[in-house]
Amino acid sequence: MTTTVDEAGRRLGRIGAVLMTPIAPAGEWRRAARRLEDAGYGAIWVNEAIGGREVFTQLGVMLAATERVVLGSSVASLWARHPAVMQGAASVLADAYPGRLALGVGVGIPGMVEQSGQKWTSPLARMREYLDGMDAAVEAAPAPEVPFPRLLAALGPRMQELARERADGALPAAMPAEHTRRTRERLGAGKLVAVLQPAILETAPAAARETARSTGLLSLPGSPYVRALRELGHAEAALVDGGSDEVVDACFAWGDGEAIARRVRAHLDAGADHVAVSVLAPDLASAADRYERLAPVLRTL
Repeated sequence: MTTTVDEAGRRLGRIGAVLMTPIAPAGEWRRAARRLEDAGYGAIWVNEAIGGREVFTQLGVMLAATERVVLGSSVASLWARHPAVMQGAASVLADAYPGRLALGVGVGIPGMVEQSGQKWTSPLARMREYLDGMDAAVEAAPAPEVPFPRLLAALGPRMQELARERADGALPAAMPAEHTRRTRERLGAGKLVAVLQPAILETAPAAARETARSTGLLSLPGSPYVRALRELGHAEAALVDGGSDEVVDACFAWGDGEAIARRVRAHLDAGADHVAVSVLAPDLASAADRYERLAPVLRTL
């Protein structure tokens, strides 16, 4: 019997792409999505902030502009909407585009939540309560022909245990392959492990690491990535000031296409079902250029 997880894994494929750029006109998003679909990526993932680019509206624009590729949220913030709205929005899109939606749900970071005027509370308790609310809203939402997978942005062991219990899998980001191996062990068989891997097409070490640190991934107050790296055994001294070279290299793949592919392969070998590459680029057209350059080598994995 084919399960939601089996079907979702087949539709996502092994390799995806992430579009995480500043606000841009809808036409640019449509063109970039079509280019990535034509390049052969199985899925395109998009993020959101609280305010600005709203993820379900964005997914709808891109689903309408494409024909086959899966569109996923990486992630839809639970602080941005009521859980019944989350369930309803995902169900409407999944009903309209059968088999083409993947829902990633996450708690974000304290600063983003507090800037929106809300009070940060325990991520685990908040997620558990939120999933209860989503489940309670299922009967009131459309019933898609093909159920959409629900994935949790889970880095730590307790959130991953919740993903195993209450979701179809986990969606960790910016972690080394060892983290992927531990994620697979915690989730076990029958759950999706979809990994988001930041990538910098730059062969000069100093320039690549400077670009990586400029993202603020490891320097944001309350960064969950720092906590996850600490749990992997990285020393406290290596996690300050944007991370040591070793830490940066563990989180960011950089180099030529072959180097990026080796990192993706490491995640697949560690138990990932799907790896979505997230290239750093200043705009959507440049991002699409880089994904097209990477596509031939990634298709061999």
